[in-house]
Amino acid sequence: MIPLTTYLFQKAVENPVIDDDLVLIISEITSAAKIISGKVRKAALLDILGSAKKTNVQGEEVQKLDELANEIILETLKCTGKACMLASEEVEDCLVLSDTGYSIAFDPLDGSSNIDVNVSIGTIFSIQKEDVKKPGREQIAAGYVIYGPSTMLVLAFKGSVSVFCLDPESGNFILVKDNFKMPEKGKIYSINEANYHKWTEDGLRKFVDSLKEQKYTLRYVGSMVADVHRTLFKGGIFIYPADVKNKNGKLRLLYEANPMSFIVENAGGLATTGKEPILGVVPQELHQRVPVILGSRWEVEECLKYLNG
Repeated sequence: MIPLTTYLFQKAVENPVIDDDLVLIISEITSAAKIISGKVRKAALLDILGSAKKTNVQGEEVQKLDELANEIILETLKCTGKACMLASEEVEDCLVLSDTGYSIAFDPLDGSSNIDVNVSIGTIFSIQKEDVKKPGREQIAAGYVIYGPSTMLVLAFKGSVSVFCLDPESGNFILVKDNFKMPEKGKIYSINEANYHKWTEDGLRKFVDSLKEQKYTLRYVGSMVADVHRTLFKGGIFIYPADVKNKNGKLRLLYEANPMSFIVENAGGLATTGKEPILGVVPQELHQRVPVILGSRWEVEECLKYLNG
């Protein structure tokens, strides 16, 4: 029964990247997640379901819980004194706090369209030194918290992925899997197949057809954190491609694609835009979008054969 903070201090002995400031940042992110988890579970009782009657910088409808989660994380991280830059899906520009320290990019509540129907949603975060606009390979740490039947944290550093579960009695995230590795091959694919005829790559259609011929099962929630969480544990592939409406893809590089790709690759999987590794993309804009293909090594390599064949 190893709590998160104890685990981080133990990990710091073998990993010099983990210093006291980073431990504080991660601890405060998870403290914010505990508060969000409580709000999610009581959302109907607190009358915080539904639309906030506004749109974010991406032109997407903001939910009340989106807004609340964003405020909780921003205020928590500002109070640490160790964050120099904060970037959120819900805010147009970076919040610059100082010249040095850790920069954090985050999606406060991924899966907004599922909030009102009680489907798993989550918080995704990426931690860099000094500036958020760096290639994903330079991430110091990345993770997500999924608010499902239990609240779980998946946390990655270079070379390791660990899984924690929130113990409601002690209020601590407890280590349940260390040095986690995902399956090298699975039997599930996750994609919005309703857009089949809108995808810009004919090779992608052929790849999906081949999966069906191999008796793969389609599972798609529409909440990235839920779909990637299942892919990570069960194996298979998650795809959010470019289409005729979203020609650069729809998922955001800095606070969705990069942290999830960092987790998947450090768990033994692969992540690509279809043309290059996601973690190698040099960010040009704060809210830049990219196509996302990630999952077990076998399926991603097979997908690339169809795309580049």
